[in-house]
Order: sequence, then structure tokens, then C-alpha cells
Amino acid sequence: MAAIPAEINPALLIWAREQSGYSPELVAKRLDVKLYRLEAWEHGERKPTVRQVQELAKYYHRPFGVFFLPQPPTIQPLAAEYRRLPGVRPGVESPQFRYAFRVMSQRREVALELNEELGVSVPEFSTAAHIAEGPAAVGTRLRALLGLTVEEQLGWRDEWQAWRRWRSAVEDTGVLVFQFPKVPLDEARGVSILQFPLPAVGVNSKEWAPGARIFTLLHELTHVALSLGREEEVALRERRDDAEWAEVEQFAEEAASEAIIPGDALATVRRTVPGSRDAWDRLNVRALTNRFRVTPLAMATRLRRAGAMTWDDYRRWKAAWTDYISSLKPRKGGFASPVDKTLGRGGRPFAQLVIEALDSNRITAVDASRYLDLRFDHIEKLRTELHSDTAGAGIDDGA
Repeated sequence: MAAIPAEINPALLIWAREQSGYSPELVAKRLDVKLYRLEAWEHGERKPTVRQVQELAKYYHRPFGVFFLPQPPTIQPLAAEYRRLPGVRPGVESPQFRYAFRVMSQRREVALELNEELGVSVPEFSTAAHIAEGPAAVGTRLRALLGLTVEEQLGWRDEWQAWRRWRSAVEDTGVLVFQFPKVPLDEARGVSILQFPLPAVGVNSKEWAPGARIFTLLHELTHVALSLGREEEVALRERRDDAEWAEVEQFAEEAASEAIIPGDALATVRRTVPGSRDAWDRLNVRALTNRFRVTPLAMATRLRRAGAMTWDDYRRWKAAWTDYISSLKPRKGGFASPVDKTLGRGGRPFAQLVIEALDSNRITAVDASRYLDLRFDHIEKLRTELHSDTAGAGIDDGA
């Protein structure tokens, strides 16, 4: 039986490829076709088969029907939504980042639509931050906003419980928290969607340590607060040069550090760690780390900023820590169930909203499965997990 040619609009092939961030060479290799053949499809000189267009749709993460539109859709650049990221130039983001961000942005839009459909008021994040306040003051206000006490923090049994509590506290302020997989850490550890109401924070799930995810979460929350205070713009409109932007990044790091490890609490706990006031090594920094459920690097950085560790001490400690990390065996990825992935990546509030819309007959089962990226036969398991205190806890969600 002869292959059926697809009567597609060739302009849509170019649009979909460019929007996904792929080069012609990479797509041709992925489809196992010659480059000249792909270029002939894109210029309308030849027609791909229906199966080949289906493969392209899957690779570009686009609906099959989009290739038959009379003209490409008009969509705003991704950088009109996300904050400026060091090393990421608007318009030339990696395909992995583009797809991950599109998913987060679409989930935010779905959340807004479902809240309106259900007649639920969207929580408003209203804490604006200003550079003139100083990072310590901003970090202290963010900590107060989240309502997590030092006593509770010091009582958490492990880093995964800490991650769940920080994430839940941020979500309660009217900020969606997502996790995104498959994006290299050197491109983005986190990202913020600077749109109001219902801004969103994305955390790279390649960060294997929960403590590192916590720091990224608070770092991005600081950027959300700075945006609300009109101290920064989305990447497409941000006009600071690299040196000026590095200062904003440092501000966010210091504010996040203060929010996670308040100065007074650090001073109190330091007195319980033997030898910590005289010489810093991997073990005594680790002892403080375990108390606050953060990463050792975050704790050493906090100690240096608090004046408890000199720059020379910090450099010596960091070199020893780097050697220690290099000596460890590579971490193997864990197993995550489909429900774990849904909760880890989309978050509990988003999942609950979709389930409520489904139960209220506001959306179909097909819609719910698509929004959650979860097969419908797993929906009942999701319901059970949503009523569990450990939903999405301590998992490797497929990064």
C-alpha cells in the first residue's frame, strides 16, 4: 500500500520547528531522513507522508491538526513571561527548556480558567519587594509571609518533609509551584513566570537534593516579589547589563538564604555545634545543615554572608566539599509512579483543581487526563494520594 502524502501547509513545518528550538539537521536525524528531504518539505517542494507528519507532531509536541492551518498561529515569545535567566538569551532557549516552560505556562492558564469556571477567586500574591530594602529585610518578610516557624523547621524529620512544607507554604500565598524535568542544570535551576495574578515558580527536578530545590524555590519567590515591586521585568524587557543583573541575582540569593536560615536562629544553633566557632570543616557544616534541612553549600554560603566564615575559610571549605562530592558514586535515579510524577511536576493545588473541575462536570475525563498528563485509569489513585499527607513526597519524578 502506497504511503499517503499529507496535504499540510509547509509554512507550519518551519513554524513548529523554530518554535520548538530545533535545527533542521537535528530534526532530519531524528526522523532518519536526508536533510534535503526535510528542507523540500518545508519549502513545499515535496510532501511528507501522514506518518511522517505524525512523527513531527510528536517530536515538536504539537497537535497533528496544527500543520493544516492556513497560517501559523500568532503567539508571544516565551521570554515575555519568564524572568531573565543568567546565560539564557531570549529566543535561543534550548528545546528542552522551551517545552518545559510551555507546559508550565499552559498549566497556569488552565488553573486560571478552571478557577473562573468554578467561581473560585484566585489567591493574590501581594508581597512586593524593593532593592532598597536590602536582602535581609526582604528575606525576613518572605519568611513571615510563609508562616513557617524555626521550631517547626528544626523538627522536620528529613529534607523531603522540608521540601514539601516549603512548597506548600509558597503555594498557599497564591504562587503555583511546578517542577520541570530534562532541562540541564547549567541552563536553568529554576524559573519564574512573572504574570499576575497567579505567578508561578518552576524548579528543575534534576536538582537531586531537596535542600537545593528549597533554595531555588525561595530564590525564585524573591524574583516574583521583586517583579511585583517593579524592580525587574520579564526577560524580553529587562534592560540591565550583565554586571547589573549579577547584583540582582546576588540580592535574590541573599534574600532566599535569610528566609531559609534566619540570622538569629543560625546564631542560636551554631552554639550547639562543637568547634564551629573555631574551624569549619565538612562535618561541622554538615551538622548545621542537618538541623535546618538545607544543602551544605547553602549553609556555608549563609555562614560566609553572616560573617561567621571568612572568605578564606569559605574557599578552603568549598574546595574540600567539591573534592568530597567528586569522590561519591553517581546517583542512580529512583522510580516514580505516574501519580508521583503528576504531583511532583504539577503540584497538589493544580491537581486538586483539575479533579474538582472533573467532579463538577466542568471538564471531561479527556481534558483532565490531558491537563494532568495522566492516564484516566490512574485518576482514582491520584484522588487517594491527594488525601494523603505524603502525596508526591520524596520522589525522583522522572528527571
